[in-house]
Amino acid sequence: MCLGVESTAHTFGCSIVESSNKAKNGKILSEFRSIYKPSEGSGIHPREASRHHSETCASILKHTLEKAKMSVRDIDVIAYSAGPGLGPCLKVGAVVARTLATFYKKPLIPVNHALGHIELGTMLTKCNDPLVLLVSGGHTMILSFSMHNWQIFGETLDITIGQLLDQFGRKLGLASPCGTKIEELAHNSSRNYIDLPYNVKGNDVSYSGLLTAAIRLLSDKRYALADISYSLQETSFAMIVETVERALSFTGKKEFMVVGGVAANKRLEQMLKIACKRQEVKFYVCPTIFAGDNGAQIAWTGIVDYASTGRSPNIRESFVQQSWRLDTIYVGWRN
Repeated sequence: MCLGVESTAHTFGCSIVESSNKAKNGKILSEFRSIYKPSEGSGIHPREASRHHSETCASILKHTLEKAKMSVRDIDVIAYSAGPGLGPCLKVGAVVARTLATFYKKPLIPVNHALGHIELGTMLTKCNDPLVLLVSGGHTMILSFSMHNWQIFGETLDITIGQLLDQFGRKLGLASPCGTKIEELAHNSSRNYIDLPYNVKGNDVSYSGLLTAAIRLLSDKRYALADISYSLQETSFAMIVETVERALSFTGKKEFMVVGGVAANKRLEQMLKIACKRQEVKFYVCPTIFAGDNGAQIAWTGIVDYASTGRSPNIRESFVQQSWRLDTIYVGWRN
């Protein structure tokens, strides 16, 4: 049994996950989360988000334990998101996890948030050796596993796809996260595509110029907001799909999985499915309910880490790391 605590950005979440068959299979017993909502037209303010986490952590933990019908004493391992993320937010989750681990004398596992998305995705979809696309507010990268590390085949050179959608949405007066509302606007478009900068460099993408061009169009009365949103989505997603298809061809992978908050976008899913069909690759997507940040991704990754290594850092050695590259992590439990 592992209790996972997630607090990298706007979400504070807790989850209890049970493992079986030497951490080969997992069952999510309970999962609760609370999302900090900034005012309209604003992004995440780290101090305000951390205050939200501090105010809601006790109730989220209580509901999680009650749903699973257990107490902290029944937990075997405690895991927390140690990074990457917003410093003040990460510290709240770390303090909760450290306090519980110290008082109840439980092993404490720091988890890389990005790795959590991948591990939970593979557990839920049952894929084996996929090329992975991680798309969220904090990440845009294509990954392939080799020699106990996730190797990056392509990534954003500036802002992520989630930041692109959020920053554009804030110009519309929306509150972050904005992806769902922009998806709705694009869906209601007349499909009048507007030419926008398309910037792919090798297997990397660049979104800053696309964002600037889309924002400029907002002051042009010739274009409908829905059509601008549609064109922004089509262009940004096409850039990702091009790099994914190139990586599939290069690696020869027979499975593909997309994870992260933006994985919930149905248009992106549709475009990626077409690319996988061309490459004769099996397509997997993390279930929408677990695409965004959640405690289950931390709990499950804590389980597989602990089952593989048996490690439990001293409380004084536990840490938070705002910048923590996924490709620097030794993943001993994967072949």
